[in-house]
Amino acid sequence: MAQAKKSSFVIVYHRQPYEEVIENGRVIYKENKSPNGIVPALKGFLGSAKDAVWIAWKQVPANGKGFERTVHIKDSYGEYDVVRLPLKAEQVKAFYHVTSKEALWPILHSFPGKFNYGPVDWENFREVNRLFAEAACEQASDDAFIWVHDYNLWLVPHYVRRIKPNARIAMFHHTPFPAADTFNVLPWREEILGSLLDCDIVGFHIPRYAENFASTACSVLGAVRAETRAVKGPFCPTGTVLSEPTVTTALNYNGRRVEIDAWPIGTNPEVIDKLLSTFEAGQRVAEIKSEIGDRRLLVSVGRVDYVKGTKEMLEAFDRLLARRPELKEKVKLFCVCVAPADGMSAYRAAQREVERLVGSINGKYGNLRWSPIMLSTRGVPFEELVCYYRAADVCWITPLRDGLNLVAKEFIAAQNGDPGALILSEFAGSAVELAESIRVNPYSERSMDAAIDAALDMGATERSDQLQKMRERVSTWNVDHWAQHVRERFEALPASQNENARSAA
Repeated sequence: MAQAKKSSFVIVYHRQPYEEVIENGRVIYKENKSPNGIVPALKGFLGSAKDAVWIAWKQVPANGKGFERTVHIKDSYGEYDVVRLPLKAEQVKAFYHVTSKEALWPILHSFPGKFNYGPVDWENFREVNRLFAEAACEQASDDAFIWVHDYNLWLVPHYVRRIKPNARIAMFHHTPFPAADTFNVLPWREEILGSLLDCDIVGFHIPRYAENFASTACSVLGAVRAETRAVKGPFCPTGTVLSEPTVTTALNYNGRRVEIDAWPIGTNPEVIDKLLSTFEAGQRVAEIKSEIGDRRLLVSVGRVDYVKGTKEMLEAFDRLLARRPELKEKVKLFCVCVAPADGMSAYRAAQREVERLVGSINGKYGNLRWSPIMLSTRGVPFEELVCYYRAADVCWITPLRDGLNLVAKEFIAAQNGDPGALILSEFAGSAVELAESIRVNPYSERSMDAAIDAALDMGATERSDQLQKMRERVSTWNVDHWAQHVRERFEALPASQNENARSAA
């Protein structure tokens, strides 16, 4: 029997690149509803490669009955295979719900006080990462390009390098990367950093996160900076909380050169414009404005997570209504705060607090004619969401820490005519790009109060001037620009560093 052709390009990401639904007793794989975000951006790479494969995980019953390991997908991005790693419920809980979300997530977002070491099963985390690496290597040619995504697969490069020493390995972080003193809370810091330094290139959204990684690798493992450059591109090199004037772009470690990249993923303004240009969207925007009436519409979009700052935003809204009684019945907050999946115990307290605050504010200020807050704990379809962006007077995005935050860019892309104002946390990665936004320190009540006052009181000319500058940047540094940049960085990598690679363990 002829051996199946190996792939030259493999994406390794925990999420499957489609929505899996059951219709009439059959499993159907549907294209993602939102054309914007990380998964569609990565799928664009699949469509441009002839033999690309996507590796993901899928929870299966204990007996594994009916599991289909490889799924062939044909959608608007092209044709490609998705190879699923079957994980039992207990593996998913230990790997994702506990280790990833209770131990790694709080450290990445600089919340060491929430680090929960007790229930961590690190051996399980290693095992799942090893299984991902083996699944990728089964599909990959010896010199394939293997692109790993996000922190919960930190150890995959280590195992891939030992199975396929000639492979080119890239890792992209969709989260922040903290400063060394915070990262070093992790007991497994040397193992994680050693795996990342097995990559040929390690990517981040913004220079600050890249510099944090470089500093940590140098101080913990003795890596040496090989190249630094002045920050260019869409970033503000000075003047914002997350600014960096220079950034390390390469490290030397154990005879290998590890490239470092900092380039934020963009949104897709063309898709947003296309959605909003339809007759149906125009009708929906008009309906929203009619429903709101002469009130000002505030929009906040995120998910239940203590790092997203929803609690702090709701508390600021409570203070606004108490401080400015003339705004009662004159403002409406549409808060999308998507509830976590079952088993995500790390976020239960955050969800309870959001629901308590919404109930308290609506009860305190509302009446039969008006509820101050409309809360949605379910995901809103993207075509509906952009209509709210278009209709909104204020978009209020104030995470305590965020790798990037595409919502801010989506809001900017959706604006036209008389635009709304954007309030954006200084601790969101996208704030380094959107310097004209009303930047706010979400840890400061005074800063939050001043920001919402400024947004509501800002004149049309000032809003328009700010929007124009941000829209130009969002349109220029869009998702296609990000994809082109990543391709160029990949193509510039040497074919192999095998002569310097460490031998297989």
